[in-house]
Amino acid sequence: MSRLTGRLGGAAARHPWRTIAVWLILIVALFGLKTAFGGQLQDDYTVPGTSSQAGADFLRAHFPQMSGSNARVVIHDRAGRHLDPAVLATVRGDVSRLPGVSVVAPPLLSKSGDTALIGVQYSVPVTYFKGTTGVDELTRATAPARADGLQVALGGEVPENVITTSNVTDGIGVVVALVVLILALRSLVAAGLPLLVGIAGLGAGTAITALLAGGVHISTEAPTVASMVGLGVGIDYALLLVSRHVEGLRAGLAPPLAAERAAAKAGSSVLIAGLTVIVSLLGLQLSTLQTYATIGYAADICVACVMAAALTLVPALCALAGTRILPRRARAESGAAVPADSAAPADPDALAAPVRRTRTEAWAAWVTRRPALMATVSVAVLLALAAPVLGMRTWPEDAGTQPAGSTVRQAYDLVAAEYGPGANAPLLVAVDLTHDHAPAALAARLRALPGVSAVAGPVLNAAGDAAVITVQPATGPSDTATTRLLDTIRTDAPRGVLVTGTEAIYADVSQRLADRLWLVIAFVVAVSLLILTALLRAPVNALKAAALNLLSVAAAYGVVTAVFQTDAGAHIMGLPHGAPVSTWAPMLMFAVLFGLSMDYEVFLLSRVREAWLISGDPRDAVVRGLGSTARVISSAAAIMIAVFLGFATDPNVMVKTIGFGMAAAVFIDATLIRLVLAPAAMVLLGRAGWWLPGPLARRSAPAAAPEPPAVPAEAGAGELTASP
Repeated sequence: MSRLTGRLGGAAARHPWRTIAVWLILIVALFGLKTAFGGQLQDDYTVPGTSSQAGADFLRAHFPQMSGSNARVVIHDRAGRHLDPAVLATVRGDVSRLPGVSVVAPPLLSKSGDTALIGVQYSVPVTYFKGTTGVDELTRATAPARADGLQVALGGEVPENVITTSNVTDGIGVVVALVVLILALRSLVAAGLPLLVGIAGLGAGTAITALLAGGVHISTEAPTVASMVGLGVGIDYALLLVSRHVEGLRAGLAPPLAAERAAAKAGSSVLIAGLTVIVSLLGLQLSTLQTYATIGYAADICVACVMAAALTLVPALCALAGTRILPRRARAESGAAVPADSAAPADPDALAAPVRRTRTEAWAAWVTRRPALMATVSVAVLLALAAPVLGMRTWPEDAGTQPAGSTVRQAYDLVAAEYGPGANAPLLVAVDLTHDHAPAALAARLRALPGVSAVAGPVLNAAGDAAVITVQPATGPSDTATTRLLDTIRTDAPRGVLVTGTEAIYADVSQRLADRLWLVIAFVVAVSLLILTALLRAPVNALKAAALNLLSVAAAYGVVTAVFQTDAGAHIMGLPHGAPVSTWAPMLMFAVLFGLSMDYEVFLLSRVREAWLISGDPRDAVVRGLGSTARVISSAAAIMIAVFLGFATDPNVMVKTIGFGMAAAVFIDATLIRLVLAPAAMVLLGRAGWWLPGPLARRSAPAAAPEPPAVPAEAGAGELTASP
């Protein structure tokens, strides 16, 4: 693999303009194809094998007018006056003539008479509407009410499905990443390369995702999450290659040869790290939810593109930049730029053995002198951070967590205030009358259940073989009492009675993801273990790495729970109040974070293994390995944290949760795990950490003399300031 990445990087470095031209042609072609054949992002909300999906299918077959999506028009007089029936009739008539509308319910007046709720039922799915067309049509139809000085707010599936994206989230992360790169590399040219490469790879990835949307349903959330992951790892991978290239220049290598050696050494680690992230994200397919799995597909595409860009564009750009990639002071100290055809120094791997101890090596030596204490303290801190996860509740974000100025939040608040919180969480009870059910008696039994605020219906279909009853809970959508009521109705329901509706679908989605999370965890951990064992040829250290990554993810879950489920934390994140963690967050966070944690483990352990093969001393290998990678890993983590925190400012609750959670996880991983617990654990394991059975152990035994191989098979990123 090292030879493969070295040859690829060497070819790109020797023909930089051809490499750049290929990428430019590729990106232009992809964006052209995207414009011509790209599709519209659409969510597929089917939850196969669940009661709510069976109920939805039943209603679609027996109540065609209820086969599509829905919306709510809430009209309110801020002065508290009774609403004019003529205005309400005009609005209802205008709404009924909109494309796709099948039924418009009569206005339901509040007790005070100053608010009206008009239910709108469509015969088309919510994915029928492109962009904001559905909301725009409703806005035009309700213009008479606004002209009369009334407040109009829109709720329901159609308005809530509109996804507003902002380039501000990307921009914040890019700006902060540039600052970190300048501070780390001390060169504007060197800092610009990772950004340029990351953006190029991300552009190609998003274009391919848009092309796929022309043939399959791609979630509306997929591009945002894919951009978050792709931009972070793309910049990081490029940084690792650039830093290794800088080491080569400092050692006296010519720029093309330095680029080739950087691709051979750090490139193999980048390839393994990228493949680990890709495989981890493929685990989302095990959720069995198509709209969720497509988020993983989109992120995989972006990760693959930025990885390819890092392995080809970085060597090409580094070769073109020459010694300008070095800080001005370093160029002055080296005397002059190294000629393009200059030969390599006698010992080009001298950079692997710095003559002076760096600050990171001093830290590593301090930690490894007291490994038991360091391990105990760090594990205690991680467990304390993870403790809140025991109280984690998950629920798909609803309109109640949207920004206060949004129309869906205004509609949610008006409905809760005027009709009760349960009016935002209606349950639809579908009744198959071929089973000789008495719908009126069933409605009476439902009305008598604790936790039921109101019951409407039954409403029979034209054929008289099906009925639907609407149950309004006394509590809001994310309240545990509402879920208990749903479970009670389902438990007591006779054959042929199914409960569906948005609330029931949300409950089934949450349960499905909770049940499948453990399968995803098992898949991701098992595959990552295989990859890391094959890379390091050290199953014990691979198992240790998996255990530490699980601790890191658990701590991140705890931090997310403490922030988003409490009012104080929610206010900091710009949310109105504490609420359950977004249902979509835990599984997606695990797949991404485990892959990213393995990235850092690969970069660290590959250098530790290189030192171990040289010296055979476990503690010395840890000190040298951590000393040569700690700074670049910290810089890479800082960039990723900046990118993720930029997305944490997104108004979408799911994106906000994932952005904050991944930023917290990367911070925990890059500090407590990589700087303290990982080195301490490796020292405690000692030689046992590098145990291999039989013939494999003899083949991987430490060298007798401290002479490093010409191109180590697994070399991580190097120390940014290491002296040759």
